[in-house]
Amino acid sequence: MGRVQQTGKNIFFGFISNFIILVVGFIQRKIFISVLGRTLFSVDGLYTDILGILSLAELGIGAALNFSLYKPVATGDREKIKSYMQFYKRAYLAIAGVVAVIGLALTPFLPYIINEERRGDISIANITIYYLVFLFNTVSTYFVAYKYSLANAEQKNYIQTNITTVTKVVTSCVQIAVLLLTENFLLYLLTKLVIELLQKIFVSIYFNRLYPYLLDKDVQKLEKEETDAITAKSKAQMFHKIGDAARLSTDSIIISSMVDLDSVGLVKNYNDLINYAAGFINIIFDSAIASFGNLVATESKEKQYRLFKVYRFLACWLYGFISVGFWLLLTPFITGLYLDESWRLGQVILTLILVDFYLKGSRVVLFNFKTAAGIFEQDKYLAFIQGIVNLVISIIGAKYIGLAGVYVGTVISGILANLIRPVIIYRDCFSRSAADYFKDSLKYICVILSITILLIPLKEILLARVNLLTFLLMGAAVTAIYNLLFLLVFRKTAEFDYIWALLTKKLPFLKKIKETL
Repeated sequence: MGRVQQTGKNIFFGFISNFIILVVGFIQRKIFISVLGRTLFSVDGLYTDILGILSLAELGIGAALNFSLYKPVATGDREKIKSYMQFYKRAYLAIAGVVAVIGLALTPFLPYIINEERRGDISIANITIYYLVFLFNTVSTYFVAYKYSLANAEQKNYIQTNITTVTKVVTSCVQIAVLLLTENFLLYLLTKLVIELLQKIFVSIYFNRLYPYLLDKDVQKLEKEETDAITAKSKAQMFHKIGDAARLSTDSIIISSMVDLDSVGLVKNYNDLINYAAGFINIIFDSAIASFGNLVATESKEKQYRLFKVYRFLACWLYGFISVGFWLLLTPFITGLYLDESWRLGQVILTLILVDFYLKGSRVVLFNFKTAAGIFEQDKYLAFIQGIVNLVISIIGAKYIGLAGVYVGTVISGILANLIRPVIIYRDCFSRSAADYFKDSLKYICVILSITILLIPLKEILLARVNLLTFLLMGAAVTAIYNLLFLLVFRKTAEFDYIWALLTKKLPFLKKIKETL
């Protein structure tokens, strides 16, 4: 099966998975908030971010090893695959131990992260128990995480997607039942722990049967230059990991310690809904990473560049659509249909979150391509610098202007990557100037802003009173107007022609649409 077909299969299963998880997640979230309230919802989000920081122990070994697997997978070198997978297994067992030790060492500091006046009536004992359950789930993941790498390198991401979907549905259904029957947060967490533990056992058995040759005892050690290459890339990724953790996983900690715990839940609700929708887009680009790896290993730089531009154009189109749609529709949905006015987030804060979301989306192809191409060392300090900038500005901002200040730091630190990383990727991957990249960026941003301005008066009319009908009408208007105008502006570009050719091959009737424009 070719690259396009494998990517298409991954996208198909990814979309189905995301739709199911989206529906189940909405129901579960609504019941959780109704039964347990905002404070425990905030605790759930806070611990997720704290343990995201603990993933620093992985130090980029996963990305480095996935890159190393592309070539032996492409050439069918089973002996080399066995060697890399054994190395991967040992590395991840060591990582599990490091995460466990660091995680336990953080336990005495929990009262300082969630101090007494901000945690309500939740005792320190319960705060600690909840955290230990989260920690166990995180540590146990490392015992099976490496097993997915070979399937992903073979462009079979759908295997992991399907296993995750089934686990999520079962977990959510059982957790909903536990909430309704017991209204107990600890039992809610333990339910997830037990089901995911059973999933990890299944994954181990499944992959042992799928790749029985990985059970061979006769495994050659990697050559010194191969382990040195992994070490060098992992060291570079270490800076990325530290920087990303400081930029992406510290906001909730800053908010809980400097603003209040309930604000963590307020922001988490908006962010999670944005991320649910973004998950559909990410499937397209995450599914293409292995295809990029194969492309880099087998094709010319010119072909790599052409395909990169296509994916980059698609990313800006789709992330722009989500950003505009959520800027206009997310608050009316949350306060008018899903929850109530007490969950309203200020429009300035929402704007900052969505600006960062779009900037992140516009560089997602850069990140995925550089990962597939093994470009780790060249920008290794960038994420680290971003993390420092984010922490400094967010802490100062939180002190002087509150919640919005936290996201000012997030946006400014994100802009650094949007300015620096394209220069590195274009130079080292394509041997080109990044001038065209920035010209295209300016065009995309101008078009997206223009469409948003055009839609604001329509929102004032349709959503003067929010109900299901007016919300659906506004959603339909945003979808039609945004995509029609974007198509009109970029319909004659090579990037659009490539995407349109793929679509019309599957859906011939679409040819007539373009002919009328």
